[in-house]
Amino acid sequence: MILKDFKVYLSEVLLPIYPKTEVDTFFFLLIEEYLGFQRIDAVLKPDFLIPTEKLVLLKTVVKRLQKEEPIQYILGKTEFYGLPFVVNEKTLIPRPETEELVEWIITEVDQYKPLQILDIGTGSGCIPISLKKNLPNAVISAIDVSKEALIIANKNAILNKVDINFIEKNILNTNTLSHSFDVIVSNPPYVRELEKVEINNNVLNNEPHLALFVDDNNPLIFYNKIADLAKKYLSEKGILFFEINQYLGVETVKMLEEKGFTNIVLKKDLFGNDRMIKAFII
Repeated sequence: MILKDFKVYLSEVLLPIYPKTEVDTFFFLLIEEYLGFQRIDAVLKPDFLIPTEKLVLLKTVVKRLQKEEPIQYILGKTEFYGLPFVVNEKTLIPRPETEELVEWIITEVDQYKPLQILDIGTGSGCIPISLKKNLPNAVISAIDVSKEALIIANKNAILNKVDINFIEKNILNTNTLSHSFDVIVSNPPYVRELEKVEINNNVLNNEPHLALFVDDNNPLIFYNKIADLAKKYLSEKGILFFEINQYLGVETVKMLEEKGFTNIVLKKDLFGNDRMIKAFII
């Protein structure tokens, strides 16, 4: 099969499942990964004959995409904030909204100060690693309950040549932290069970539910706990950052106000949804 015919084949098979823009993205990712081609090669080499062994690999991937397996898990990697990250089914796939959270933190803090930063629920390590690359003077720790996720996070720290102190800990059972922090950030589980109907199959059937879902009756369980810890362990003028459930922005702000946080800012993401909060403690 030649390259332009593979593109047609990919579209015929996947367009009933995915939007065209996503299928086009799949095409470019696959030819880069398995053929070593850049986007321009699709234009310059449409009649390139794909070697048989490569075509077998490509068609195997297409079958997995038909089953709505995330392309990031198939390739075992993704990009976040311009950096490479290893991912697997034990970690959430980093989202563009979380890149916005990282950007917000970087713009709000003193980039030259040796800040103490704590990330809670780190998953793949995308938040602390991206922060460390852009705030090299910061000392960053990151917590996760999942041993398997921390293995991936450690690999990503090595891949990106940064030093992060990763800690295996269940934050809900944590009442003390090792020391105070200038920034505490968390993108904890926040999707309510009732919202499962809104979740795409590629997420619902593949990404770790432990990192996604919370009980309908206590959707702010992680935010309450982390806010209580932040009250005790944020330094003077320290800042708490959250990524939040878009439907619970008002409720999350109210909870923080009741705990004594001030100068609370609720910020929308690039899709226009309430997605991030910044707060200070008195």
